[in-house]
Amino acid sequence: MIAIVGGTGPEGSGLAIRWARAGESVIIGSRDAERARAAAAQIAEKAGALASVEGAGNVTAVKMCDVVVVTVPFAGQADLLKELKPSFRTGTVLIDATVPLATAVGGRPTRVLGVWQGSAAEQAQEVVGKNVAVAAAFHSLSSTVLAGEDDVDCDVIVCSDDDRARQVASELAAKIPGVRAIDGGKLENARIVEAMTALLITLNIRHKVHGAGWRVTGLGI
Repeated sequence: MIAIVGGTGPEGSGLAIRWARAGESVIIGSRDAERARAAAAQIAEKAGALASVEGAGNVTAVKMCDVVVVTVPFAGQADLLKELKPSFRTGTVLIDATVPLATAVGGRPTRVLGVWQGSAAEQAQEVVGKNVAVAAAFHSLSSTVLAGEDDVDCDVIVCSDDDRARQVASELAAKIPGVRAIDGGKLENARIVEAMTALLITLNIRHKVHGAGWRVTGLGI
């Protein structure tokens, strides 16, 4: 069972649709439990008759699951994780997809913010502590493409200091048709992936598309 904190947003709901279609049980988390349940109903309708999707408040969602995916704006990431820290089970895998972006007037992201810990994912690890294993992943996936029907033409780079967290994130990536998981090494490398994602957003804006993604060549996998 997967809890998606921020699952009412476009990225979280897109991932939920894909994983529900793949047979995973998903809990949509939100500060507002009623909003989470409404979003879960919409996601289940898109994912198909056999989809298992429910909604709950963030605390309840985290308490119920051993895998938690965070898809919230960077501005609220640290405070939210501090609030949720007592709710994590020991050994939980936390997959962080946060990108630390500054946003200009009009809502367009402009640049990567400096993070004292080095990256949003490293900040997440510092906040939740050693009893939770953190992986950084899913930054590069377009929410528009995830919400559609076609395969997702994109690689997902997974960074973690924990082998099990890396494996869990990689297995979830492989459940999305068209996606390939790439081992990106240590969690500190998430700072590079996060910056690359900011560039990817710029490319989408400049070329007036919504589905540009990364492919890593020459790995033989």
